[in-house]
Amino acid sequence: MDPLSDEALAIVVPIVVYWLYSGLYMALGHSISMDKYRLHSKEEEDAKNLVSKRDVVTGVLLQQLVQAAVAAATFTVRPRTLHMAFQAMLSLIPSRVFLHCMAQLAGERRTTTATTASPSSWLAVAARFAVGMVVLDGWQYAWHRWMHTNRFLYRRVHSWHHRLVAPYAFGAQYNHPAEGLLLDTVGGAVAFLASGMSPRASVAFFSLCTAKGVDDHCGLWLPAASPLQRVFRNNAAYHDVHHQRRGGRYNFSQPFFVTWDKVFGTHMPYVVEERPGGGLQVRPVDMSPSSATAAAGAGGK
Repeated sequence: MDPLSDEALAIVVPIVVYWLYSGLYMALGHSISMDKYRLHSKEEEDAKNLVSKRDVVTGVLLQQLVQAAVAAATFTVRPRTLHMAFQAMLSLIPSRVFLHCMAQLAGERRTTTATTASPSSWLAVAARFAVGMVVLDGWQYAWHRWMHTNRFLYRRVHSWHHRLVAPYAFGAQYNHPAEGLLLDTVGGAVAFLASGMSPRASVAFFSLCTAKGVDDHCGLWLPAASPLQRVFRNNAAYHDVHHQRRGGRYNFSQPFFVTWDKVFGTHMPYVVEERPGGGLQVRPVDMSPSSATAAAGAGGK
């Protein structure tokens, strides 16, 4: 594989984005002037988290190594052959109708030159991004919730991620290797194939997914400064609820929308308020009895 090819960039760039973006947040978090925006104090980070930062770095690097290998394998197979095989598989499930309609909407028109991009081609890329986001959200919600519902999966697999009770930026991809493979790596491959986006478009798509995950775990509430926190309702505060003991049965949706939580009754609203002693805290808001009952089947802590 050419090291400067679109496929190679789609593998490498999201990893670079992960460490640069999380490094920026970690640097901001260590600034005294940013303490007033922290969702957890530095003392809470040290006292509540059940895994060392060194182990987190090791775990993340392992996941990214697997992620790179799977991505390389995906790109090695001829894209048209792989896409056709995936579409055949999709024909076995009800979502085929939806994906077919979106594929028609996202039909790309080849331009005659490499330097010209028509409005329709940009619309096609945007439509494929939308399909990828919807598919990835659905995939991750289903697996994420099941890993809380199934006690074995929670204790043996997903509890790794919840060792970070007070999340921080570079812990976003700290998972059990099996979870990293199923949710992030395979989920990303499914979204890529379902959307039919090109390797070049996937560079931007996977970089966005990576930055979004880092932002959701950054531990800072900066909606005025972070476009991701301002645009998406599924943000650092929303996901912080899920990492709390009380919120572990709610707010499974990730990384983009809150739709599936609302559809399946696992949405927990919250307020961001000043924390006694300085900084901010996310306080879950009591839900209606009907919503609480709907979410009762989701286990975890």
